[in-house]
Amino acid sequence: MIPIKSEKEIQIITANGRILASIMKDLEKKVEPGISTEELDRVAETLILNSGGTPSFKGYDGFPKTLCTSINEEVVHGIPSLRTLKQGDILSLDIGMKCNGFHVDMAVTVAVGKISLQAQRLIWITKKSLKRGIKKVKSGNTFGDIGNTIQRYVEDQGLGVVRELCGHGIGQELHEDPQILNYGKRHAGDKIQEGMVFCLEPMVTIGDWKIEEMSDGFCYKTVDNSLSAHFEHTIALTKDGCKILTI
Repeated sequence: MIPIKSEKEIQIITANGRILASIMKDLEKKVEPGISTEELDRVAETLILNSGGTPSFKGYDGFPKTLCTSINEEVVHGIPSLRTLKQGDILSLDIGMKCNGFHVDMAVTVAVGKISLQAQRLIWITKKSLKRGIKKVKSGNTFGDIGNTIQRYVEDQGLGVVRELCGHGIGQELHEDPQILNYGKRHAGDKIQEGMVFCLEPMVTIGDWKIEEMSDGFCYKTVDNSLSAHFEHTIALTKDGCKILTI
């Protein structure tokens, strides 16, 4: 069953989302050649704790860090380490925070210095696909309408949509119903209703969309080692319409 949030609960999540978006902007500014993903993780945890929140990811199903840092062909759930970023890399930053009893979650993919035109295009299309999905967040539409819109746009651009991973509901738990696919058929799945809060997060690849789990048991990468990008926002459908909470 998909939880319905009250106006007060959405207000709490909205406040959390503004804090998390500010933290993400600070992290983005620190992304440059030579910095380690471990250092980015330390910054993220400090900023979350100083804001009065706690990291959503640290300890979740055994995940050891605050931040997910996925580089190049890594799709999601990369574990921060002493690995340093290089000129031309692309880095997906995924971060979650719990404060006043409610979680928020967001992700961006950023350039490390100067990147290839192909990588720039991947990032731009992935970000655009999320925007197109968000436009489908209306009462009476279904979650299938969102997935179908994302899939058609991405595939029309000649890129791949990851199938094995998806968006999700969010609230008092980090992952709630529903699971929100980034592909599918129009009018399929549950209808979107006022009071629903969820995360949309398209994951897009330059090559084949198939992915595999890496040896650390957390990170997923593309099977063909092609570049991947990931964007995510926490979204609410309110009486005033669709509201992006992580901005």
